[in-house]
Amino acid sequence: MTHHTTSTDTTTPVAASATAPVAETRPVQRTHHGITVTDDFDWLRDKDADDVLAHLHAENAYTESLTADQQPLREAIFAEIKSHTVETDLSVPSRRDGWWYFARTEEGQQYAIHCRVPASDTGDAEADWTPPVIERGVALDGEEVIFDANREAEGTAFFALGGLAVSRDGTLLAYAVDTTGDERFTLRVRRLDTGEELGDVVENVSYGLAFDPTGERIFYMVPDDTWRPYQLWTLNLGGESELLHQEDDPGFWTGFDLSAERDQLVIGSGNSEVAETWILDLTDPTARPERLVSREHQMLHSIDPVRLDGAPHYLVTHDRDLATQNPAPNNMVSVVAAEQITDPSAWRTVLPHSPTVKIDGVHPNRTHLMIAARADTTPRTLILPLSELPAERSAGHPCPTEPRFGEELYSAELASAPFDSPFIRLAYSSWVTPDQVLDYALATGETLLRRATEVPGYDPNQYLVERWWAPAESTDRRVAIPLTVIRHRDVEWNGSNPCVVYGYGSYEASMDPGFAASRLSLLDRGVVYVVAHVRGGGELGRAWYDQGKKLHKKNTFTDFVDATRFVASSGWVDPDRIGCMGGSAGGLLMGAVLNLAPELYRVCVAQVPFVDALTSILDPDLPLSALEWEEWGNPIADEQVYRYMAEYTPYENVRAVNYPAIAAMTSLHDTRVLYVEPAKWVQQLRRTITSDQATPLRDGGSPVVLRTEMDGGHGGASGRYRSWEERAWEYAFLLTGLGLDVEH
Repeated sequence: MTHHTTSTDTTTPVAASATAPVAETRPVQRTHHGITVTDDFDWLRDKDADDVLAHLHAENAYTESLTADQQPLREAIFAEIKSHTVETDLSVPSRRDGWWYFARTEEGQQYAIHCRVPASDTGDAEADWTPPVIERGVALDGEEVIFDANREAEGTAFFALGGLAVSRDGTLLAYAVDTTGDERFTLRVRRLDTGEELGDVVENVSYGLAFDPTGERIFYMVPDDTWRPYQLWTLNLGGESELLHQEDDPGFWTGFDLSAERDQLVIGSGNSEVAETWILDLTDPTARPERLVSREHQMLHSIDPVRLDGAPHYLVTHDRDLATQNPAPNNMVSVVAAEQITDPSAWRTVLPHSPTVKIDGVHPNRTHLMIAARADTTPRTLILPLSELPAERSAGHPCPTEPRFGEELYSAELASAPFDSPFIRLAYSSWVTPDQVLDYALATGETLLRRATEVPGYDPNQYLVERWWAPAESTDRRVAIPLTVIRHRDVEWNGSNPCVVYGYGSYEASMDPGFAASRLSLLDRGVVYVVAHVRGGGELGRAWYDQGKKLHKKNTFTDFVDATRFVASSGWVDPDRIGCMGGSAGGLLMGAVLNLAPELYRVCVAQVPFVDALTSILDPDLPLSALEWEEWGNPIADEQVYRYMAEYTPYENVRAVNYPAIAAMTSLHDTRVLYVEPAKWVQQLRRTITSDQATPLRDGGSPVVLRTEMDGGHGGASGRYRSWEERAWEYAFLLTGLGLDVEH
């Protein structure tokens, strides 16, 4: 590890005339439950207005001016990320039908190049499903480029794929492209033998594409005006599109998946609390969706078709035993003959409910059942032969096996389980182990390493990972908050080390172990990196999520504050040099904790932050707002929810005290968290807080800046190099705020 000190070099001074943009106040009022709130900056939501665009450009200019001295550090971090990345690289081929599909990346290119080579069928299953060994920059015999995203992205400032599907016979490619960042895609179809674009074009589609077995139909989703996927359509090639299914409840999201045998389409509608499932027989072009499990059961569930002894069955992952009405918040798995799906008394328990292991879903192939589970905070894959599934309700429960690994904190998730393959593919990673692609032999239990991501200049032995548990002092000391603490081996227990605390804590999303080469730029500078697995996430099962949503949402924020205080008192870090970072709902977390305990932090990066949550959720016409009621509650209908949210929504609770330096990152075309939220928040912060905002961060000030990506979406700019530039910008801001050398 290289040790660094604060630099006093001022070779890149900030212009003395740099002043923060001040948005005009144009008061508007909203009234709910007899409570009137005045909003001075809501006019900033009109992104097509010249004055709004001018304001955002002025904010960008101010941000760049005030942080210009960080440019050498940004360049250094970008170079470090680049140095730890093999730019010309490739993925492990995955077999589908008669082809091996894989992707290459090339030095200097922003996007992946999707390729394939023919597969063989020799009758030796192990040989036929062993991927070909490919080399960087070396084409295989028969290799075809099926989609070069770099070529497709030429002339666009933003480029993202919403789906890529090949017909079963390998002749047609369906793809969906977004060139603005608003996550509304255009579907097109191309012949792979000639490159000819067919005349079938559909605008405004959502994520996900699938061919039927004949290759004559393509299934896709369409979003409504609030960006909620609600219609399932089929495009009949050379003909018209046909609506197959529509979800009218504005609080339900809809999507689909192919069954393991790819002869059925499983259609799911629901939210975080209830679901409904339909099935579509793809072997019959006249078939219509058939409902399997109704929302009337008020049960979260998912369904996977499977054949047992040649007879059609369904595997059901569900959070309530319908026969007994007993809750199963961490889910259980049942199996039932297809014709008995509507009779809960016929469901046979495969895996009972466990208070310590959360089952997230299952996936069958011809011989085995793979179970996505979460134990001890981390994702695992469990494996069970189909032959062991119970034939009677009274039968005992089978015991699945689990591949074992040498680390305590790791992710081992199912990447694919092709129906006829003797292998399943696992994606393995940890906080210090770069991504690995593993094939697990179902017959023998042998784990085969197909690829270990190469990280030049990286020695995993130089980094340590620990699990700490912080008491939830603000709410209940009996609650222990899991923390992941990552540091360089050379960091000493002397109370002088800088620290960054990261968190999310919503939607039952877990911050799982995963390697990030960019994180090395913090660790190598002596930063102690902490992930606070606060309530509202899913790390400790459904109860951990339920304790951080709706009228328990404040637990998310107090957990993060308690975690920070615990880390500050650990003896490992300097309490005066702690930064925090989070994005989207994690940006809401940032805004809320800064209002609760601004004195704990020296610097904050809030990425696409959901900081005006109450205003957004009060408007059901905004993107996804109605769907959010299952996460936060419905403040329109429920006064208690309104008052509770009003107490924590960041924009409305900024205080006249000193705050840390803050960088709010957003994108003009983000459809999930509108740019107007951080734009308004920054204005409210600047006019309310008492910190020294005029002095640059490097000189000890606490500026509040807004940086808007004018060509990006919720994930920021597209392309890997632009993504590295964004991360370098964020880390440079954090490191400068933590008093580290800005040039190295």
